[in-house]
Amino acid sequence: MKSLQLIEEKKLELVDGPAPDAPAETEVQVAMKSIALNHIDVWGYRGMAFAQRTLPIVVGAEGVGEIVAIGSGVSNFKPGDKVALYGGKTCGHCPACTEGRDNLCENIAGVMGFHVDGMAAELINIEARLVIPIPDGISWTDAACAPVTFSTVEHMLFDNAKLKRGEKILIHAAGSGIGSTAIRMAKDLDCEVFTTVGSDEKVEKAKALGADHVINYNEKRFESYVRRQTGKKGVDVVFEHIGPDTWAGSIFALKRGGRLVTCGSTSGVSAETNLFSVFQQQLHIFGSFGASMRNVADGLDKMARGIRPVIDSEFDVGDLQSGLDRLINRQVFGKVVIHMG
Repeated sequence: MKSLQLIEEKKLELVDGPAPDAPAETEVQVAMKSIALNHIDVWGYRGMAFAQRTLPIVVGAEGVGEIVAIGSGVSNFKPGDKVALYGGKTCGHCPACTEGRDNLCENIAGVMGFHVDGMAAELINIEARLVIPIPDGISWTDAACAPVTFSTVEHMLFDNAKLKRGEKILIHAAGSGIGSTAIRMAKDLDCEVFTTVGSDEKVEKAKALGADHVINYNEKRFESYVRRQTGKKGVDVVFEHIGPDTWAGSIFALKRGGRLVTCGSTSGVSAETNLFSVFQQQLHIFGSFGASMRNVADGLDKMARGIRPVIDSEFDVGDLQSGLDRLINRQVFGKVVIHMG
């Protein structure tokens, strides 16, 4: 069986090894079809795992495949079913897990492809409770973007920020996987979308997605533009995942009583906050970590009714390095998807 492994920091190899045993009683065996890349893959590749791990490790944190075998105790799936894999190795029995808040599991064993072996393998055994059915009519390429990308946006916009129809929203980094997805989900609610990009080429692509206002942050201060376009009121929601480079401006871009939701900090981990603005304007700041299995299912349902991910590029598994390089060099607009063969 072939798997793509991180042998050491910044060194990937396609490795031949033994196939997994038959699935255990509560497991299913999945023939992996496609995986999608995320910043967590870049961090893992660079050695930024934030926890102890042992190399080599099979990479891949977001993926989909077809069930080829089931354990004796599995009754809700069968061979031939198309499924998305939940990448968190949760315990399934702590209060958070039993309440459907899987992303807050108290005993999580790690994230697949980051702390423990991931999804870039021909065959994987996984607990049946950690797979989600894929509705008919969704391609492997699109479905591969559900377990992390669509679910993260679902959790940010609807569990946390409570985005409402017709609101004004600022979405950072339209070219990112979650940024492009957030634009499509917000426009599905007829929201007025402001978004940021880093080049004129990406301006046109963001407009093609339906963004109403596209700001090249290398040419304009996005917060000043937002304030002008909203009569100095600001937006209802800011979708933040950049960190220090945009944090102060994001706070300033909010209207009174506005909501900021953040799931990441790709430009660093510490940022100054104008507390006067926070309390005087009665702002709400939500941290949003990962997503639940319900979020994955909800994202797949949105795909089934026509909200599809933006695909930047597709590669075979042996060329995953090219996909990582596109992420590292910020060349992407949308998702990079890797096909297992």
